[in-house]
Amino acid sequence: MAARRWLFASPWMWSYLGAALVWIAAIIFTRGYGAGGMLIAALSLAVFTVVVGIGQMFVITLGPGNVDLSLPANIGLSSAVAMTVMAGDDRLVAIGLAAALGCGLAIGIVNYLLIRALSIPPIIATLSASFIIQSIDISYGRGLQIKPPPGFADFTNIQILGIPLLAILTAVFTVAAGIALQRTVYGRSVLAIGQNIRAARLAGIRVGWVRFATYALSGTLGGLDGALLAGYFRGANVDIGNEYLLASVAVVVIGGTSVAGGKANVAGLWGAALFLVLLLTMLNTFGVSAGVRLLVTGFVIVAVISAAGGEKKRD
Repeated sequence: MAARRWLFASPWMWSYLGAALVWIAAIIFTRGYGAGGMLIAALSLAVFTVVVGIGQMFVITLGPGNVDLSLPANIGLSSAVAMTVMAGDDRLVAIGLAAALGCGLAIGIVNYLLIRALSIPPIIATLSASFIIQSIDISYGRGLQIKPPPGFADFTNIQILGIPLLAILTAVFTVAAGIALQRTVYGRSVLAIGQNIRAARLAGIRVGWVRFATYALSGTLGGLDGALLAGYFRGANVDIGNEYLLASVAVVVIGGTSVAGGKANVAGLWGAALFLVLLLTMLNTFGVSAGVRLLVTGFVIVAVISAAGGEKKRD
């Protein structure tokens, strides 16, 4: 009973439990073949979801209606910008990364300015921005065949003692994000705004600047993700960020962050990301068609979210 109460009191643990169960199911189906490789591959792919998930988590924590739907287009454009600036030369990697970060930052700033200037809901503003960004990306990056610098591509695939280096670095960044959320003025301001924006204003919190910084952060992380994805998959692609629209929101919610705002959980992002990646891997292993994979994934996500919130409803 104590374990059950603890599990319900820590909704983010459901994501880790789900990831473990999916991994076990896949192992049973393959009779243990490739179990370790499957987990390493899941860690490698989960990195990219966690990076954008951190930015999305801060945005969603701001309160109801706050979500960044421009991330897929942001990732696609930033990947093209990074590869163009790097031009296949390892000496230009730092400049290319700075360009991708700058591109993402600019998109984040534009998102907030649209929300502030037009006084429209963030979901509409960021979705509208994504269409504009995607149009720019199509004209700029369509047909782009510039490969990443060899050293940068190798860096995104390095493993240390069998663990992807990017996963280690992202885990460190995740810890830093958790500390920033709970221990800094900015992080506590984000939580306060999500809990009650009017009370936050009365408490002297500069709500506008905090929201500005949060959308800028989400955009910047989207830019970073675009560059890393281009390195990992050996090239930029207009559609490279498409799967991160729902994935970035799903990992935040499944990971224990409240969609109502004011409550976030950084640790749950990893469990949720691994759960989603392993779920898709298991379905692929079973030979399930793309349409059925999407359907099953949707049902499982709803089930996990419902299970995580079940105890609260009973209280």
